[in-house]
Amino acid sequence: MITSETEAREFVSDLCDAEAMERLDQFVAALKLENETQNLVAKPTLETAWQRHIADSAQLLSHVSRETGIWLDLGTGAGLPGLIIAIMRPKRPVVLVESRRKRIDWLERMRMDLALSKCTIEGKRLELVESVPASVISARAFAPLPKLIDLSARFSTAETTFVLPKGRSAAQELQTLPKKARKLFHVEQSLTDDDAGILVGSLAKGMRTKI
Repeated sequence: MITSETEAREFVSDLCDAEAMERLDQFVAALKLENETQNLVAKPTLETAWQRHIADSAQLLSHVSRETGIWLDLGTGAGLPGLIIAIMRPKRPVVLVESRRKRIDWLERMRMDLALSKCTIEGKRLELVESVPASVISARAFAPLPKLIDLSARFSTAETTFVLPKGRSAAQELQTLPKKARKLFHVEQSLTDDDAGILVGSLAKGMRTKI
């Protein structure tokens, strides 16, 4: 379990190179500054930003086996976890979906400032985003699980991996799926919070539109 900022930095540094670590430092500094004018994250969490936001996002990489294909992050907000993935895996196409204007402006600035050429911002509601097959779909705080799967059906294939940080509600939300779909997901313990879980799974062919 990651219990300090030092441990969080060490964990993340094992998953990326020095250049990415520099960009993550730049992101954290910018996040703290931007949070003074718009509420991107809860203010108390900035004191442990590496544990609560950076490592919390980075741990999703350990649940994804494929290093290629589009990583689609729904309702990305401050860029968590999608922007962190884009920083740590700069050669991978990452698509961030966010409909709120101020958040879109923030994400665009970060994309430019951090020179993330493979990162794309879709500044609109998910229903209006052009359908593309995603290798990974993530969402930190987007929608209840059944609705999330329904909304993302156009982007998922039988090979798509869902990695969904759900906090304390992970096991409870899993029970809201139909029994057949429920068996395709499992709860992974978060490395940054004893009480939090991550829902990981892939929908079998033919089930993606039947949740």
